[in-house]
Amino acid sequence: MSRRGWIYALPVLLFVGLMAGFYYGLQIDSTVLPSALIDEPAPRFDLPPLPGHEPGFSSADLSGHVSLVNTFASWCTPCRAEHPILTALAATKRVAIYGIDYKDKQEAALAWIAALGNPYTRIGADNGRVGIDWGVYGVPETFVVDRQGRIRYKHVGPLTQADLDRTILPLVAQLER
Repeated sequence: MSRRGWIYALPVLLFVGLMAGFYYGLQIDSTVLPSALIDEPAPRFDLPPLPGHEPGFSSADLSGHVSLVNTFASWCTPCRAEHPILTALAATKRVAIYGIDYKDKQEAALAWIAALGNPYTRIGADNGRVGIDWGVYGVPETFVVDRQGRIRYKHVGPLTQADLDRTILPLVAQLER
C-alpha cells in the first residue's frame, strides 16, 4: 500500500477501533460494582452504639446466622427511600438486619431513627473506617452475610422490593439451607 493509501486508511481504522471500544463498553453492566470481599470473611470491627440503641454492632454479631448489613446515613436521600422496605422486611423477622450508621452526626441519626423507625437488630456508629474496610463506595449499600460470617453478596444503592424478591431473599433462603 502506498503512503497515500495509508493516509486515507488510517482515519478509517482509528474510527473502526473507536467504535469497537464503544460497543464493548456498552455491553458492561454499569449497575454492578465488583467487590473483592465477595466470599471473604467480613472485616473484623467493633462499633459503638447510637445512644439509646445499645449494644453496638461488631463482627461477632454476624456468626451463626444469615444476616443483612446495611450502611445508611440521615443525610442520604436514597437511604430514606429504602427505609420502608427495610422496615417491612424487619417486621417479617425473615432475616436479621444490622445497620452501620456511616459518617453521620449522632443527633441527626437518632432523629432519623425516631422519625422513620428502627428496622435494625443492632446499629453501629461508624466514622468511616469500618465502611472503608467493607469497601463501601457510598450509602446505601447492603451486604448479605452467611452463617460463617462471609460476605456473599453486595447491593449498591437503595433496595427495592423487586431487589428483595428477585435477589436478596432467594439468596438468604439458599444460604439458610
